[in-house]
Amino acid sequence: MQIRNTTHAYGWVSITLHWVMALLLIGMYFVGDYMVELTYYDPLYHTLPFWHKSIGIALGFALLFRLVWNFSNPKPATIQGAPEFTHRLAKLGHLALYGLLVVLLISGYLISTAKGKGIEVFGLFELPALLASNEQRGEIAGEVHEIAATLFMLLVAVHALAAIFHHVYWKDNTLTRMLGRSSQA
Repeated sequence: MQIRNTTHAYGWVSITLHWVMALLLIGMYFVGDYMVELTYYDPLYHTLPFWHKSIGIALGFALLFRLVWNFSNPKPATIQGAPEFTHRLAKLGHLALYGLLVVLLISGYLISTAKGKGIEVFGLFELPALLASNEQRGEIAGEVHEIAATLFMLLVAVHALAAIFHHVYWKDNTLTRMLGRSSQA
């Protein structure tokens, strides 16, 4: 398998970014959902938010790299067999996924820095708080973050179901080429 994308197939960098980010983002959703219910005396009260924030920042850098990678590589040709409207829906779905990721990253940053403190990232460096302390901003950002995360997960489910539908119904290689196999299914 090649490193870079071609007009026929995704390269291993694109495939790896897709699956690693997908797994981490799904995990982040469930960890985030769990950790908001923790009480101060729970042993995971400080641990889970530290990892959630650190992984969130790492995902932000991965997203930037992925966008640069996507724009600097050819996009594999549109798969024939499915109706044209599905290609337009796929483009809109991908834009919505990326848009929601940006909203999640910004709102997560605003939640984490609402008390005027930076975000410690894996104990390696601190991402500074660029805005003054503001508890109300943190509350609003928290609501936005929760809504965006839920919408993101719903869209991920639609995305996965669409890939499976392509594979089973139209018998094209939409799914298999993101698994590293570019031949027709």
